[in-house]
Amino acid sequence: MVKIPLKGIWISLAVISVFMGCNDKIEPGTTQTGQRVSIKTEVAMAVITNQPFVYEALGTITAQTASTLSGQIMGTVKAVNVREGDLVRQGDILVVLDKRQVDAGLRQSEASLSEAMKAASAAVSARSSARAGADLAQATYKRYQTLFQQDSATRQEFEEVEARYLQAQASLSQAEAMVAAAQSRIQQARAAVSGAGVSQKDATILAPYDGIVTGKMITVGDLAAPGTPLLTIEKKGGFQADLVLPENHIQAVRIGQSLDVSIPSQEGSPVLTGTVRTIVPMADLRSRSFTVKINLPENGLLRSGMFARVSIPVGEGGMLLIPESALVVQGQLTGYFLVDDNACARFRLMRTGRRFENQIEIISGMKEGTRYVVSPPEGLKDGMTIEDAS
Repeated sequence: MVKIPLKGIWISLAVISVFMGCNDKIEPGTTQTGQRVSIKTEVAMAVITNQPFVYEALGTITAQTASTLSGQIMGTVKAVNVREGDLVRQGDILVVLDKRQVDAGLRQSEASLSEAMKAASAAVSARSSARAGADLAQATYKRYQTLFQQDSATRQEFEEVEARYLQAQASLSQAEAMVAAAQSRIQQARAAVSGAGVSQKDATILAPYDGIVTGKMITVGDLAAPGTPLLTIEKKGGFQADLVLPENHIQAVRIGQSLDVSIPSQEGSPVLTGTVRTIVPMADLRSRSFTVKINLPENGLLRSGMFARVSIPVGEGGMLLIPESALVVQGQLTGYFLVDDNACARFRLMRTGRRFENQIEIISGMKEGTRYVVSPPEGLKDGMTIEDAS
């Protein structure tokens, strides 16, 4: 038996390891491997960074200004000049109601006004006559009062004159009251005429502002009563996101705050930056939540009723983030290429979490200080040597 010195064994192992490089084994029948395969690419080290905790609130897109136009008079719908989706300008005639009943009411009010004015004229004439009689009775009363004091008139004559004087004063007071009542009836009649005139205008429904018709609830021939919804219209110039926020997060929002709003139905569209406009101060008693309204910038793709997601920062915490470019998907597996102490690429599985712009949260499979390939080039395989190009 040939004895090999221990020192010679260690030297042999060292030579073999040099030839092996990043390979795990030497093929049978060979004493050394071929040329080492290396790839030059960027390498980075995983670090924990502080990122805000974000609460994702669900909301609905609505118009900042919307109105439901209703009828103010009773009448049959004679014309509807718009349809859903039509753009309208302020003052456009949208709906016309039959105003014959209103016209009849106006004529009746005008007739009542004319009668009230005639009655007032008669009352004024009666007051003038009563005033003349009262003046004469007063003068006679004063003259007989003097005569009675001088014993030139009997008591009976004085009392008769005094009675006529008091009766004249009462007639004058009655005439004054009749004039006041007549003037009051004139004012009532004029108010009725004015109201009938307004009702006559109410027979024509006009657009209150520039906007778009979003709903039509009537057709020609329908009977419109006061308060009956006719059309819904939204004002041009902006939308808002209405969301419900739990009470434990209400302190995270404030008036004027900027928040990111995304519309899931618009894939690929940029995230909108909205501004908190309204925070309803009272919580819903059943859900213990608050309503928040967020103004959105102009966007031609927005429509009322769309589903929205609003990202609300509610705190901060440390998390491990790496660029999305470092992710490697192999079938159903998601991983990355770790760079070990020998500069060898090793594929490792990992579990990811939330995304932040071009970065992704690592939940498991990587720890702080791990070196990894930032953007794995095509052809990179497990075991290849990595030359850091950072």
